Amino acid sequence: MADWLKILDDEIRAGNKMRKLVPKVLSDPDISLDQVTALFSELEKQAQFVEKLKTVLEGMGHDFPVVDKARALESRYADLAAAAAVKLKEMRQ
Repeated sequence: MADWLKILDDEIRAGNKMRKLVPKVLSDPDISLDQVTALFSELEKQAQFVEKLKTVLEGMGHDFPVVDKARALESRYADLAAAAAVKLKEMRQ
């Protein structure tokens, strides 16, 4: 059986790195609309994937610590996607 706590901890660490990196990337004055669009798309895909994973983990009856970590990971990627969406909106105006 998969060690979901370890897997999710590893993914949360990766999400934390992304939380530091994405704002720097988005604040680069030379970033293009295509780059921001691609970044938003990938972050949105990741957020949707983690949302589905959380739903599956809940459905499988995993304990609250596992589901809570999945929720935290989902929130990280949703927040990052939202930041990219804001930048997209700014660039399109």
